[in-house]
Amino acid sequence: MPRFTATRPRHHLLSMAAVLACQGALAQSTPPTERVEVIAPPLVEAQRVDAFGSLSTEVGTTQVRDLQALDLSAALRRTPGVNVSRFNPVGSFGGDEGGAVYVRGLGASRPGSEVKTFVDGLPFYMGVWNHALLDLLPVHGMERIRVLKGPQPQALGNTFAAIDMLPLQAKEAGVRGNLRLMGGSFGTLVEQADFSGRWGDVDLSVAQSHAESDGHRDAAQGRLDNSLLRAAWRLSPEWSVGALLLSADNKVSDPGEEGLPASRTGQFSTRGTLSSLSLSHQHGTWRGRLQVYDNHGAGTWDNPQAAVTRSTFALRGWRWQETAQPWAGAELQAGWDVDQIDGSVAFNGFTAFEGVSMRLSSPHLALAQRWALSTDWQIQPSVGLRLYDHSVYGRSTAPHVGVVLEQGSTWAWRLNASRGLNHPGLDAPLLNSLVPPLAASPNGWRELNPERMNHLEAGMQWRPQAGHSLDVTLFKDAVADRYVFAFPPAVALPSWTNLGRYEMRGAELSWQGRWSPQWSSHVNVTLLDPSRTDLPYAPERSLGLGLTWQAGPWRVSADGQAQSAMNTLSQARADGSSNAGRVGGFAVFSGRAAYAVPALGPRGEVFLGLENLGDKRYAYRPNYPMAGRSVQVGLNLSL
Repeated sequence: MPRFTATRPRHHLLSMAAVLACQGALAQSTPPTERVEVIAPPLVEAQRVDAFGSLSTEVGTTQVRDLQALDLSAALRRTPGVNVSRFNPVGSFGGDEGGAVYVRGLGASRPGSEVKTFVDGLPFYMGVWNHALLDLLPVHGMERIRVLKGPQPQALGNTFAAIDMLPLQAKEAGVRGNLRLMGGSFGTLVEQADFSGRWGDVDLSVAQSHAESDGHRDAAQGRLDNSLLRAAWRLSPEWSVGALLLSADNKVSDPGEEGLPASRTGQFSTRGTLSSLSLSHQHGTWRGRLQVYDNHGAGTWDNPQAAVTRSTFALRGWRWQETAQPWAGAELQAGWDVDQIDGSVAFNGFTAFEGVSMRLSSPHLALAQRWALSTDWQIQPSVGLRLYDHSVYGRSTAPHVGVVLEQGSTWAWRLNASRGLNHPGLDAPLLNSLVPPLAASPNGWRELNPERMNHLEAGMQWRPQAGHSLDVTLFKDAVADRYVFAFPPAVALPSWTNLGRYEMRGAELSWQGRWSPQWSSHVNVTLLDPSRTDLPYAPERSLGLGLTWQAGPWRVSADGQAQSAMNTLSQARADGSSNAGRVGGFAVFSGRAAYAVPALGPRGEVFLGLENLGDKRYAYRPNYPMAGRSVQVGLNLSL
């Protein structure tokens, strides 16, 4: 079985297998089928390979704190394989370049997206437009953010890549609490509070945060408010029940192009609630969980140049997942996902779209088997299949195969091939009703097929000594049947069709090391080579850097983000559309210094954060410059 190298007890880092475990067992064990290096203090992220040869990157609360991140795009800005976009210091304007996350060049399609977002494995996004709204996904109150690279049908379905946010949970008896207050440049004010406790068979976690800023330009203000409650009760040594409630209420403005106030498109407000109930069990090596969930919300775009657009969404369904070790060296995973999506759109109070409902059912099964080849070598092949049954788009399949080869705890090689499917959502009938030429084919959207991506990935991990690891990944993604609406002569009549296709080849390198009890560092490089040269938010070269020094009461961290020039704006659903918008490359460095103050509690500290130390001019959209040098100061009180 994979070995773990650590300089202190393992932190609570979980795989999909652990997500299936009962909530009481989650706090005590890490599944034996993952390979991951844990170094103390925690570094930038953990690179994880599951039993099926699939790679994910996890970002924990330490990195979120060191990055002074208030939202998801800020928290993931230096994660391998991830690029981001944004307008303002606080908040994301809509679900487009005003605030989005892209994984290996995926995620720029609008409406719709190839990257779906989840909370505790449950889908949470703007269902009527079929893409994420980052402001609905608070980073405060989350223990870990997991980025799944490429399609992983054994974990999450109906997407080419995924971001899964896992809420805080109490891991030890007793109570813990934090109150963080921060303020600084651009009239930015932040308050974050969280509390967790475990009393016998009951554990409870509560988090709440507020952030606001006037912004670095006129009309660049933003406000974020969110709260989270998670509770679990162990009914017996084998069974437990749990509940989750998340609420978000936000408002962000569009500052427009620099020097052109007339280009501003108003304010975007988001509100959303996610709730779930779960029943978990663990009987020996057999463990699983059933989750029933409901989420709903609205996004209101108050655009003085056009109209007030109010979009509502509702997603509900359930997740059933089981993991077992039926014989020596085997891991069996099975599950069944069911989702129903509803939504509406109104302009200036008049409903323009309502009434279509979609349902997707997707059972899945996967098996991995580990064999010892010698005293030092082990091999683990795997195979699996996810079946889809869509209320509109029929049935389809997503298979996957993989193999992991390990030599002790020093070397590991992996190979993985999988198919990803992404079904058209309510955005297809919605645009069919809004684009006048498509009236010639009123049911054309029903003839679509799901988008397909064939994914091939090879990787290597090397651990030359305790506290150091190198991960190298090569991948190729072939996207086909992208759904777009087209006009003659591409089609006989204006209608939806599956015409779009492109390839993405790339490589990721991630190195992290702990050089001494005081110093640790991280560097990652991502190289992308898309067949479509106008693909937005897919820079050819990206670099992320991190450096941490901790001694006595001091903790100092520095980070850097650099990338080459790239195309921008969204990848429209119209056939033949292109992206002429482009921004230049940039390099931005930031830092944070904290001094522990015991009088403020066991984790009490005062801190100073500096962003864009070089006062560099850069942007994620043409003529939308980001903030220059800025300063934030604050303190943390704890129990």
